[in-house]
Amino acid sequence: MIPIDPVERHLFFEGILIKYGYDFRQYAEASLDRRLAYILGKKGSTSLLDLLKDVLGKPEEFRSILSQLTINTTEFFRDPHFFKTLRETVIPILKTYPHIVIWSAGCSTGEEVLSLAILLQEENLLKRTTIYATDINQNVLKTAKEGIYEASCIPLFNKNYSMAGGSKAPSDYYSADYGLVRFNRDLLENVVFSEHNLATDSAFVECQLILCRNVFIYFSRELQNRALELFCQSLAHKGFLAIGPKETLRFSPKANSFSSVHEGSNIFSFNERFKK
Repeated sequence: MIPIDPVERHLFFEGILIKYGYDFRQYAEASLDRRLAYILGKKGSTSLLDLLKDVLGKPEEFRSILSQLTINTTEFFRDPHFFKTLRETVIPILKTYPHIVIWSAGCSTGEEVLSLAILLQEENLLKRTTIYATDINQNVLKTAKEGIYEASCIPLFNKNYSMAGGSKAPSDYYSADYGLVRFNRDLLENVVFSEHNLATDSAFVECQLILCRNVFIYFSRELQNRALELFCQSLAHKGFLAIGPKETLRFSPKANSFSSVHEGSNIFSFNERFKK
């Protein structure tokens, strides 16, 4: 792997912040270095300062590397046990609300949003739910809005859907043609897609459920705490926060604001008494 000079890394991300408003300075350094080394290797370069010169002078160059600076690994019904637990423990409580607001933070290319929409439809909740799906990357948001994917994703979708407690034929939710699958448009009717940066942007909605799964692992402790503060500002009393299976709230100053809903699921209930 190409070694990354810490000074050059600092200058590179300071330049991006000033020019484009994207703040990567508090992302985990080891993860950033792997991505930067990959980008430099593809370009046949070893200098972040040369790359910075191109990025600052050519906005299209920045857009081309943005997707490589952010992690977009996802799949339909990822961690099926999580979705099964969500269905069994959280959905019954959400049913008590006349209108439900959900925030999917770091929604990537939309597989998790569609998985959530399918679950809500099966529980007769989708029509009275608004889902805010946000990500830092406009390119992945475009894919998420379209709801069109390579047909190669379907075997895993079918398997995960069944393991997550799905009650219908998986093929009820999509149509396939020419190597692509298009998910039913009604699944996305109540989804609002928007660019949002957890490192720099503010809270914008009050909601009963926030999903931010497999995002914290790429953040520094300081940025994790900032994001968690946003979630505390956004959650209604007794709302729910779901994070990834390898993530924890244990070391955050806000940890006492949450209580575990189900051991091993990383779904937490928010206590408004600690909200500031």
